[in-house]
Amino acid sequence: MLEPAKRYDGYRSYSYLREGIDYKAFDLAPELGRVPEYGGLELSDAQRERVTRLLTESVVVSTHEHPTRFPDDIGETIDYNRHGRHRTGYEGLARSGLTAVIDNFMDGTACVTSHAGWKWTDIIADLGMRFSDLAHQDFVIKAETLADIRRAHETGRIALIAGLEASTPIENELDRIDILYGFGVRQLGIAYSEANTLGSGLKERRDGGLTAFGRKAVERMNKLGIVVDVSHSGDLTSLEVIEHSTKPIIITHAGARSVWPTNRMKPDDVIKACAERGGVIGLEAAPHTTLSPQHPRHSLESVMDHFVYCVDLVGIEHVGFGPDTLFGDHVGLHHLFAGHLSIGDAHGSVDYEEVEYVDGLENPAECFWNIVGWLVTHDYSDDEIRAVIGGNAMRVIEEVWER
Repeated sequence: MLEPAKRYDGYRSYSYLREGIDYKAFDLAPELGRVPEYGGLELSDAQRERVTRLLTESVVVSTHEHPTRFPDDIGETIDYNRHGRHRTGYEGLARSGLTAVIDNFMDGTACVTSHAGWKWTDIIADLGMRFSDLAHQDFVIKAETLADIRRAHETGRIALIAGLEASTPIENELDRIDILYGFGVRQLGIAYSEANTLGSGLKERRDGGLTAFGRKAVERMNKLGIVVDVSHSGDLTSLEVIEHSTKPIIITHAGARSVWPTNRMKPDDVIKACAERGGVIGLEAAPHTTLSPQHPRHSLESVMDHFVYCVDLVGIEHVGFGPDTLFGDHVGLHHLFAGHLSIGDAHGSVDYEEVEYVDGLENPAECFWNIVGWLVTHDYSDDEIRAVIGGNAMRVIEEVWER
């Protein structure tokens, strides 16, 4: 793990207000040291120096995270979410090496007014609260343009790119995409596990593909400059989104179904179609997703088995990382929201050993240090490492955002 970024001044979320008076206090999980440091990498001094240099000098982009702190007692999360005031993990992010992070906010767990999630008013409340907090500090900046990301890199800051894992909250209102863009959202998923007005999610027994409204929505995203994601969409819907979009897309957080045969992983034809149109697949590390026969106990090594497969399948220029981590008990969160997140449907009938956390990719502070450390110890070149930890994602972001 890196030393803290010099730019970080110790700010804590909502510290401009009075905790316990202006908003409800919760005992939150620590950002650092919640679990033991990953012991699977044995880096020499020279290798540690190289990892530090690559993370310090490169543009490092996570294509998918939820970099907020959760209650230490994960069972309090519903109450925590209902207050609509997630705390950004500034201290952890200051050790991450990230230049930019696509933050997908509460998404389907945004239960400010509804236990069902995905309600428009709840999503707006979540976005507004988080942006209010960001505006009161100067280390993590809201990124709406390429210039914002470049400024973050040049000045030692982190650029936070707002995204949503599904477009469900827009319902049948096309102009709501414009409203989200106005709020600062620059990445949108099509559907989560359940079907919506745009297309089918991965849990549906029959995938109806991209709807007529969905085609209009993709066209609007292309015109506005919003990165399209199909990580949780059904296979046919994913293929039709890729075909219909005039811009490349990013599968922000997934893995290869040929490595681990669950619905949550993407089949080869979807990964290939994404790459053929210039897109990128960001490799997922949320608990019990990117497992492999060689490493069925979920860890960094499991995820890198998907990395090697995808690089062999579509080339290193179309692969990145979207670890999908948070500060807190991610496994416990999945248990708490199993129905909302369709965990059973995502994993299907494949047996796996449950872990308490994904060793080596447990939180946003450690992910890219360990990813780059693995790449260094497996003899990837500096250029190859720079590509997969940010360069490939930036290529797509630049093409989509350019106006």
